[in-house]
Amino acid sequence: MKKQRFYMISLDAFGSKDLAYAQTLPHFKYLLDRSAQVKEVKSVYPSLTYMAHTSIVTGVSPKTHGIVNNTFLQPKRMSPDWHWYAKDIQVPTLFDLAKSAGYQTASFLWPVTGRSKQIDYNFVEIFPNRKWQSQVGVSLYASSASFIYQLNRKFGHLRNGIAQPELDDFLTASIVETIKTKNPDFLAVHFVDLDSMRHQYGVNTPETQAAIRRMDERLGEILQVMAYKDILKDTVIAVLGDHYQIDLHTAIRLNKDFQQRGWIKCNRKGELKHWDVIAKSADGACYIYTKPGINLNHVRQCLEQYNEEFEMIYSKKEATSLGADPACTFLIEGYAGYFFLDEMNGPMIEKVQASNHLYKGTHGYSPDKPDYATTLFISGPGMDETARIPYGRLVDEAPTFAKIMGLSFPNKIEGVVLEELFAQNVRADEEEELTNG
Repeated sequence: MKKQRFYMISLDAFGSKDLAYAQTLPHFKYLLDRSAQVKEVKSVYPSLTYMAHTSIVTGVSPKTHGIVNNTFLQPKRMSPDWHWYAKDIQVPTLFDLAKSAGYQTASFLWPVTGRSKQIDYNFVEIFPNRKWQSQVGVSLYASSASFIYQLNRKFGHLRNGIAQPELDDFLTASIVETIKTKNPDFLAVHFVDLDSMRHQYGVNTPETQAAIRRMDERLGEILQVMAYKDILKDTVIAVLGDHYQIDLHTAIRLNKDFQQRGWIKCNRKGELKHWDVIAKSADGACYIYTKPGINLNHVRQCLEQYNEEFEMIYSKKEATSLGADPACTFLIEGYAGYFFLDEMNGPMIEKVQASNHLYKGTHGYSPDKPDYATTLFISGPGMDETARIPYGRLVDEAPTFAKIMGLSFPNKIEGVVLEELFAQNVRADEEEELTNG
């Protein structure tokens, strides 16, 4: 089969509301003016990075692909492990499809790709989470070792560990080098600078506008090397977000409440020893898990007292219908501005202030929150640069991207191909194939 070169570039926390400013920047404008666009894209629930990025490459919701939170439920660990490894995904991905079709694949910090056998050149998003681990060690183990070793040797001076914006600067240099030397057919990129700045400073601040400008420069470097390689006109480029963010004013520590009710027991050092009811943060949302034998009416009554903080309390059945973890007992949706912490140290309710180092912005909320949509724009061969769709879903991206590459999912998925984005002749060719088939 003829391969269609495809670049999938994720700008973490980039939303529909960012488009107006992005249009004023040269490289965003270059792409937007040549792109089919979905202005508002509905994320998954809870709208967290690892869940969203897995839906982008599978076309199904978290309850189906298995990544129901960024991190595992590990209440006894101060720092739970993240879903770093591809083995956690329970359904086929775009990487699987591409590799099976003979595509050469490369990935940079795309979530949940650790130890993937489907990615030829893989730089995994991971950090050391045990005392005996190092950043170099876990990266070499999870990624394509020789590939990232050489990139670190050449561009490691640009990094400051995993801190932003230096990490995305290093990433950009590595991507440019990989396009020059490897010329992959399928490239997946995850930039995190903007998400980090919004967490640290808030949604719309000078710092976040600076991050969008840095994104524009990074896109420019990628476009420049594509032009140098004479592949720009032949490559489809999808630029997308995974979720937006909301400004915060209050943190909630539900596990402190549960501890006071005797549902959580700690040792003399304050370390968790046993739990019957536990809250697992999804930032703007929160899972509640319970052990057998617990009176669920009592748990619900406890939750209902937070009527000023909680917008919704979903049952297990309701949470599952929304695509969330079917193993939870309840799923809490905070009002805009409230977010959840797992820790028990500190006040049960704490206001966000400059002095307490709490997040200033976050995500995880229901994708139905007002002004909370992300976005998608796609340029290149076969795309209709005049197409403007007001609304789509994150799960629609995987089948749409698969069609761009001439592939299709072998399993039943929730997403649908966004046919309106394709040039009329592409749609006509497909209809003719179906008629003659």
